[in-house]
Amino acid sequence: MEFHQGRLIDHVHLRVQDLAVSKRFYVAVLGALGHQPTYETEAFFAFDELFVDKADDYQSRVHLAFQAADRDSVKRFHHAGLANGGLDNGGPGERPYHPGYYAAFLLDPDGNNIEAVHHGPTTRSSADVLVRPIED
Repeated sequence: MEFHQGRLIDHVHLRVQDLAVSKRFYVAVLGALGHQPTYETEAFFAFDELFVDKADDYQSRVHLAFQAADRDSVKRFHHAGLANGGLDNGGPGERPYHPGYYAAFLLDPDGNNIEAVHHGPTTRSSADVLVRPIED
């Protein structure tokens, strides 16, 4: 048995009602797993995968971003979402988050903010991480 744990999920952005309460919770549960926030501003981050900040107008919505192989994949994602019940929340284009950040945003049928992002030309140490359970 093998599991390929790659980077389908680029990041999850949680919008919370009370940042202090949520920070205390996530510091505790991540700490129990041997992790800690890796970067803090008015928000906090765990690695580059979890981003938590305070929502100005609290809504119980999740922002989920998928990695895309290239800009064309971002465009296909956006088109497919619109054709299948999604609502535009930001068409394909450059974003100011870092040089090369090219993304599109959709609201899924439940109102969650779903993104596809291509970070520009990069090199990877591996396409994914292969995990094999150890048998007794």
